[in-house]
Amino acid sequence: MSIWGKIIGGFAGFAFGGPLGALLGAYAGHAFDKARDGRGRTEETVDKQVAFTIAVIVLSAKMAKADGHVSRDEVDAFKRIFHIPPDEMKNVGQIFDDARQDAKGFEVYAEQVAGMFAHEPAVLEELLGGLFHIAKADGVVHPAELDFLKNVAIIFGFSRQRFERIRVSHMGPEKADPFEVLGLTRKASNDEIKRTYRKLTRENHPDKLIAQGVPQEFIDLANEKMAVINAAYDRIEKERGLR
Repeated sequence: MSIWGKIIGGFAGFAFGGPLGALLGAYAGHAFDKARDGRGRTEETVDKQVAFTIAVIVLSAKMAKADGHVSRDEVDAFKRIFHIPPDEMKNVGQIFDDARQDAKGFEVYAEQVAGMFAHEPAVLEELLGGLFHIAKADGVVHPAELDFLKNVAIIFGFSRQRFERIRVSHMGPEKADPFEVLGLTRKASNDEIKRTYRKLTRENHPDKLIAQGVPQEFIDLANEKMAVINAAYDRIEKERGLR
């Protein structure tokens, strides 16, 4: 399913609390329908998807503002990555425009979504990956944007090593060290390289992400990430002569 499922006045299973719930309630102006969404998903799953969607909008807007200016390239990247349908454009635009007035205050939104997906770190990694895509849309990741991304990663509970792996994977295959893409150093043994590669492919497999409730837009990003991981492993295979 797409990330957008009628986010305003939509079909959340129950009204969730915290800053995400307060923000959505302010725009919706009424209580949410407590029924299931007709696709067999539980109320909690639908609720988390709505919260995740709001987090994506707010964090994307505030990250774009981190360097003091939201560029047209960043706005276009947001629209391109998340495929906003015409009937949601006004609602999404209103939330995005309000959120981008100031880069401050992102922490409470990051903290809530981190708590909701505490046992599903792959979901949080895909969200951080989406923010990286927007940050580099204008051709450069500004130091203030990188600091923003680092702080979000810390709130998500990611180690410095994991953040560096994610960062390097967005540098482009011609610039990225293949070992760093896998989160390894060149001292890693062949067995460690193979174990790490298998672990990353399991964690980022589209079927697993779909089962965790990751929207289609992030599955698309995950496929791009898998291509980078596979390319890095192929380079290491040739370099090390792995079989």
